[in-house]
Amino acid sequence: MKKVIYILTFALALVACKKEPKDYVTLSGTITNPNSDSLCVAQRSIIKTIKVNADGTFSDTLKVENGSYLLYDGKERAIVYLQNGYDLNIKVNTKSFDETIAYEGEGAEANNFLAKKGLLKEELIDYNELFSLDKTAFNAKLEANDKAFKDLLKTVEHLDSTFVNGQKTEIDRIKQDLNRMYQEKLAVSSLKGQESPKFVDYENYAGGNMSLDDLKGKYVYIDLWATWCGPCKQEIPYLKAVEEEYHNKNITFVSISLDRNSAYDTWKRMVKEKELSGIQLFAKEDNDFAKAYMVSGIPRFILIDPAGNVVDADAPRPSSSKLIDLFKTLDI
Repeated sequence: MKKVIYILTFALALVACKKEPKDYVTLSGTITNPNSDSLCVAQRSIIKTIKVNADGTFSDTLKVENGSYLLYDGKERAIVYLQNGYDLNIKVNTKSFDETIAYEGEGAEANNFLAKKGLLKEELIDYNELFSLDKTAFNAKLEANDKAFKDLLKTVEHLDSTFVNGQKTEIDRIKQDLNRMYQEKLAVSSLKGQESPKFVDYENYAGGNMSLDDLKGKYVYIDLWATWCGPCKQEIPYLKAVEEEYHNKNITFVSISLDRNSAYDTWKRMVKEKELSGIQLFAKEDNDFAKAYMVSGIPRFILIDPAGNVVDADAPRPSSSKLIDLFKTLDI
């Protein structure tokens, strides 16, 4: 009888000691040279803000739906894959964020793969170089890149099938997106020298409406942007500087907001608060002009000559020295 009681007691002790699966993620680690006093975990919106201590350490928990998230430290970010039950320890030096981020603990293998994939993508894909290739060379490069990504994925094929299948889909999407962008680039380059597509009666912040034909007689440098677009807003100081340098020259600067109508007040407020110069237009959800230029991402800059013909359908950004070089070549 004592033996039976002992066995039962031992069995109960084993059950009691068995770890219950966690229904949350634990994120901890150390950030060297942190950009902020907090980390943000986001998907479509911020779902968790984690305090970063003065010594760069942090630790917190959160419940998630399995999937990919963005982990932000100020302007730096990393893609992380999270599942409830993961216990991830993260180490990173923001001076070389992408090169130094590393994971330990439960979930580390999947996330170290994502870090390696990010570095590989940066190494393999130079958009300017890639899109300058002829069709044969581009296709060869595309296939080589695809093989490199799939070879890397083979190193983690034993992981959770949801993660692996998601990565297979993502790798296929990279190839598809690059091919689509290349085709768009070819189509856009064919617009050079052609009469520009038109926009008609876009609302002018200064009052009234304006059409592209109203601007004939000078070069027109067009900025397609939106109030929600971070990279667009980063170009604003550079655009202001170029506008000031070329004030009273043979060129007109036009910024066209592609915001939804629901953001109309936001657009007007931003124009005023940021003291945006040049001609500020609101497209009122009329996307025909942007579609004609095959715009798939913003900001996008377009240069049109005084006769209304396309000089460059994908002109250099204001932050690029190539823009001033182009203006000088045209003797603007």
